[in-house]
Amino acid sequence: MLSKNELRYTLALQRIPNLGDISAKKLLRKMGAAEAIFKEKKSNLAKIDGIGLLRLKDINLNKQLEEADEELQFIEQNNIQFCYFKDKDYPEKLKHCLDGPILFFHSGNIDLAGKKIISIVGTRKITSYGNAFCENLIEEIAPLNPVIVSGLAYGVDICAHKAAIDNKLQTIACLAHGLNQIYPKTHKKYIQEIESNGGLITEFWSSDAFDRNNFLKRNRIIAGLSEATIVIESAERGGSLVTADIANSYNREVFAVPGRATDNQSRGCNNLIKQQKAQLLTSAADIIYMLGWELEKVQKPKQTQLFVELDEDEKVVFRYLKEKEKELLDIIALECKIPAYKTASVLMNMELKGVVRPLPGKLFQLV
Repeated sequence: MLSKNELRYTLALQRIPNLGDISAKKLLRKMGAAEAIFKEKKSNLAKIDGIGLLRLKDINLNKQLEEADEELQFIEQNNIQFCYFKDKDYPEKLKHCLDGPILFFHSGNIDLAGKKIISIVGTRKITSYGNAFCENLIEEIAPLNPVIVSGLAYGVDICAHKAAIDNKLQTIACLAHGLNQIYPKTHKKYIQEIESNGGLITEFWSSDAFDRNNFLKRNRIIAGLSEATIVIESAERGGSLVTADIANSYNREVFAVPGRATDNQSRGCNNLIKQQKAQLLTSAADIIYMLGWELEKVQKPKQTQLFVELDEDEKVVFRYLKEKEKELLDIIALECKIPAYKTASVLMNMELKGVVRPLPGKLFQLV
């Protein structure tokens, strides 16, 4: 945790125009602390690999400390929590992103340690299909207790936050502005519930202008916090596609929900799948098996129940696995003549019923 003086100089470092988080981290790793950067000669700093004088031309200690002092006053008066990129509680996934913020601010009761984390993004003009899919997806995946990350915007974002709240899951809203406001204002009514089991995260100051570019910059945090980014609906262009691109650049999984070729709000998702920039997503099972998640936190029966109710597809898979010691997901789908995406869902349901167990390498066997 930074001391007050260290926080003051780190805020000043954040305020240097055109420096950026990647260059700021290089300077901090070399110099050890933000205060040392401001006290060092620019000519010496410029010799640090990847820096150069151009990035340092706007350093103005008095001006940047004055701005930092104003923001520090806001932080103290409003009991704002902050997280430095060298802190132990800095989110693990975000720590591996070169351009992750050196410092961000947060509120609420955020706990990401050891958690399964997914981001859900999409259009602001969500359709009834997208809304239903989002709600069902989060309900299906709720037994694994994942953290749901999104951007608090209209449409898919707020649908994801509300579904997480309804299923008593932790949800994180990444903001494109300071913690002194909520945008859109109509979503202020959800903040108390979000903060009671989750919270708000932002790298922006209370004095930052409300700018469209901030939303695009914010998207890297949404992608960086998570194991996977899910795009539920998107037009041919949109901020959610930017988030998907960033997630791909971080080597994270990206999933997209397919739609009809004629639906405007599905074109972005269909293109992601067609260009092999995203995995096709039809149910929670696709996420669980692609990410290798286990249902270890779900309370399972200690032994197979004698009279478990199985639907027709589950009975087919049960009879097949009864003849085999274990088998691959793809082979089960092929031999049972059930589409692979549906087989994944069938196996997940059977696992929840305590009938099958997953093994490493997408193998499954009867309990």
